[in-house]
Amino acid sequence: MSINRARLLVMNAALGPLDYRVPEGMSVEYGSVVVAPLGPRQIMGIVWEEAKLPAHSVPDEKLRPLLGLVDVPPIRAELRRLIEWTADYYIAPMAAVARMVISSGGALRGPATMTEYRLSGGMPERMTPQREAALEALEGEQATIRELAGIAGVSEGVLRGLVNQGVLEPVEVDVDRPYPRAAPGHAVVELSEDQQAVAARLVEAVQAEEFAPFLLDGVTGSGKTETYFEAVAQALRQDRQVLVLLPEIALTEAFLSRFEDRFGTAPIVWHSSLKSTERRRAWRAIASGEAQVVVGARSALFLPYANLGLIVVDEAHEISFKQEDGVRYNARDVAVMRSHFERIPVVLASATPALESLHMADSGTYEKLVLPSRYGGATLPTIKLVNLTEEQPGRGAWIAAPLRAALEDRLEKGEQSLLFLNRRGYAPLTLCRNCGFRFQCPNCSAWLVEHRLSRRLSCHHCGHETKPPERCPECGEEECLVACGPGVERIADEVAEILPDARVALVTSDTINSPEKAAEFVAQAEAKAIDVIVGTQLVTKGFHFPELTLVGVIDADLGLEGGDLRAAERTYQQVAQVAGRAGRGSKPGEVLIQTRHPDAPVIAALEAGDRDAFYEAETESRRHAGAPPFGRWAAIIVSSEDDSEAREAANRIGTTRPFLDDVMILGPAPAPLALLRNRYRYRLLLNARRTANLQAVIRDWLRQVDHPPGVRVGVDIDPYSFV
Repeated sequence: MSINRARLLVMNAALGPLDYRVPEGMSVEYGSVVVAPLGPRQIMGIVWEEAKLPAHSVPDEKLRPLLGLVDVPPIRAELRRLIEWTADYYIAPMAAVARMVISSGGALRGPATMTEYRLSGGMPERMTPQREAALEALEGEQATIRELAGIAGVSEGVLRGLVNQGVLEPVEVDVDRPYPRAAPGHAVVELSEDQQAVAARLVEAVQAEEFAPFLLDGVTGSGKTETYFEAVAQALRQDRQVLVLLPEIALTEAFLSRFEDRFGTAPIVWHSSLKSTERRRAWRAIASGEAQVVVGARSALFLPYANLGLIVVDEAHEISFKQEDGVRYNARDVAVMRSHFERIPVVLASATPALESLHMADSGTYEKLVLPSRYGGATLPTIKLVNLTEEQPGRGAWIAAPLRAALEDRLEKGEQSLLFLNRRGYAPLTLCRNCGFRFQCPNCSAWLVEHRLSRRLSCHHCGHETKPPERCPECGEEECLVACGPGVERIADEVAEILPDARVALVTSDTINSPEKAAEFVAQAEAKAIDVIVGTQLVTKGFHFPELTLVGVIDADLGLEGGDLRAAERTYQQVAQVAGRAGRGSKPGEVLIQTRHPDAPVIAALEAGDRDAFYEAETESRRHAGAPPFGRWAAIIVSSEDDSEAREAANRIGTTRPFLDDVMILGPAPAPLALLRNRYRYRLLLNARRTANLQAVIRDWLRQVDHPPGVRVGVDIDPYSFV
C-alpha cells in the first residue's frame, strides 16, 4: 500500500469505493477499520487492496484525510477474500456483506466499563416476601439490575429499593472482561469403536491445519456431537478458535449444557437475541483471539476470528441456514468457503444430509465419515404407516385410531410421546360459516392463521396480527368463525380430550422463542414432567429425551404440497429427523406416520427405513430435471408497492433476457406469494447447466435495465424458497 493514500470499502453500497489521504502519523494497513469524512458526515470503512476494489482515480492533492483509526484489529485477508467471494457468488454488494462483519456498533468503540451489582451483606430496613426471595436467589450473583431481576424473579423496582438501602452494592466492571477458559481435558468421554475412528480422523485434520471438508453422516442418536467434540478439544490444545453453527437459537441451550459437561465452561454464544453489551463483548473477544469456541446462528460465520482452526455446521441439512432476505447466502456453503480461505477443516454433520452434500462426498470433493448405529446399544425405532384413507379419524379429529391407542399405551406405561405437525397456530384458515368470508392478511396474499392461545389472527409472513372479530366483517353475522384444518394448538386440544390426565407441552417458535424457554422445556421433559410433546419442525432438531418412545407424524403429506422443487427431500429430512427422537434411551421406539399417499416414493422410503433408495431415486429425478446438484437455479424477484409498476419492471427484465443454450429462463410470473409486506412480487426462474457462468449472465442482463426508485430487484442464487 502507498503510504499516503487508502482505498476504502464503505458500508453504503450506493457510494462505491472511495479514496482518502492517510494523514502523517497515522499507520494503516489492509483491513484497518477507519473513520473518514463524507461531506459534513463521518462514515466508516475498511482499507482494501486497490487491485481488488477498482475505483475512479482521484489525484493525491484532491484527497481528503482520514479522520481516525478504529480501535479493533484489522480485518484479516482471509475474511476479506470471503467477503469478495460471497458478494460475487450471491450477486450482492460487498458493502452489504461487510456490514455482517462489522455487525456490532458498540464493539467499534474503545474500552468501556459498566455497573453491575452484588449483595453487600447488609439487610433491608423492612423485609418483604419479595425481598427475602431476592436475597436468597442472589447469593453469590453479580450482574446488571435487569439480569439480577431475571435471576431472582422479582421486578427491577424491588432491586432498586435494595440498592437505595445499600443491600445491593455497585461494582464497576470492564465490559470486555475475559470469558472463562474451556479445558480440552475436562471430561473423558467413552466413545464407541465407530466414534473413535471418526474422531481420530477429525483430530488428525485439525492437527494438519489444512483445508479439509468432511461430511459427518451419522444416524440420529449416533453421537455425532460427542465425536466432533474431540476435534474441538484438539483445536483448543493448539490455541485455535472454533465455530459451531446451529440452525436454531432454541437448540443453543441444550448444546451449551452438553458443551459445559465436556469442557468445563459454556462456549460464547452469538445470535440475534443478545443484548448490545453481550454482542460487543463477544465480538471484541473473537477479534482479539481471546474467544475460544463460538456457538451461533448463521451470522456468526462472518465474525472476524483472529485464529480460526475448525468450523462445524451441525444439522447441516437445515434450510434455516439459508438467509432469505438481504444477502441471500447459504451458511452451509459459505462455511465451506470460509474454511477454504482459512485453510482449516470444516465438518458438515447431519443424519439426513442435503443431496448436494452427498453428491460432493460421492464425487470425492468432501470426505465422508459414517456413524451407522446408535450410541450405547440404543436401536433405531420401528416405523409404521397409518393409511388415512382406511383409518379415518372421526369428524373434527386428526389423530387416527392406531395413533390414539399408541398414545394411551405410552401414558399408561409412564413413557413420553411426541406428535409432529409443521403448522403453527390452531388452524391455517378461518372463515365465516354464514357467508364463506376468508380472513386474509391485508399486507400479503396469505390467510390469517388463528392462534387461540394468544387470541389472535396472525400472518406468518409479515407478522400482522389482529383480534378475532365478534362479527363477520363481510355479512355481520355474530359468532360465526370456523377453524379449517389443523394446527399444533388444535392437535394439543385433541390430545387433552383423548388423554385428560396427560401433561401436554406445545413446542413451536411461538412458545419456545428464547434459549431460556428452550432450557425450561428440556428440563421439564428430562424430569418427566411432560407426557406428550406437540410441536412443529422445532422438535425435529437435536433434542434427546431417553423416555420418549413414541413419535406420531400427524400429516406426512403436508410438505409434499405446493410445488416446491425440494419438497420430497425436505419431507424426508423432517420426518426422518422427528422419527429419530424416538427410542434414544434403553427402551425401543415406535414411529407412526399418518398419510393419504402410502405409495409416494418418499413415504415408502420412510416406512422401509431405506434412505439410500430414496436418495438414489431423488438423485435421478434431479439429474433428469437438470436440478441441483446437476444444474443450477437462480431466481430474480421484482417487487414494488405498486402492482403495475412491479409488473412493468418484471416485463422489462423479461424482454431483455439473453437467449443462451445452457440457461433456460422462465417467467416473469406473479410469485406464489404475490403480495408480501405490502409489496407486489413477480419472479423469474433460471435453470442453468453447470457449464454456464450464471452470475455473469445475470449481472450483464440486469445491468441493461433501469427501474423507478420504488422497484426492488433481488437475486437469489441457489434458492430454497419458491414463494
